[in-house]
Amino acid sequence: MSSSIPSDKQAAPKAADKTKLPKRLLALLLFLGIASISGLMAKQGVLFCILTLLMVIAVLGRQKAGLYMLRGYTVIQLGLVCLLPVILYDPGNLVAGPSTFQLGELQGQIPDSIVFSVLILLSILQVWVAFTPKVKAYCHIKTNMNIMR
Repeated sequence: MSSSIPSDKQAAPKAADKTKLPKRLLALLLFLGIASISGLMAKQGVLFCILTLLMVIAVLGRQKAGLYMLRGYTVIQLGLVCLLPVILYDPGNLVAGPSTFQLGELQGQIPDSIVFSVLILLSILQVWVAFTPKVKAYCHIKTNMNIMR
């Protein structure tokens, strides 16, 4: 005789399993993925770019370890970007001035303070996204490396 009452194993999936990928997290992961791929193409910081891509894959796979790596990555990045003006300060260099850029025919100059403030704002935004409750709810799988499971 079979009963029509579902057992605990057949019950509805947990709420954490139903959590969709937050749009902010998707945007952050796309940004990190594109930055890593461009770093690989430019052959700059190849190992760091590969590790960042692995972190992106871990977060997309809902791994809690990926969430911890993302949070650590963003906090360290914010700290380093905030220290960037101090690190790059060179009082002996009188030529230091606005940063120049060239985009096709357009050439412009941007003061370094604006560049630093934009980088700091981007880093703060990344930290905010990494620590939101929706991102924590999305990354819930704990991997214990048990191959017999």
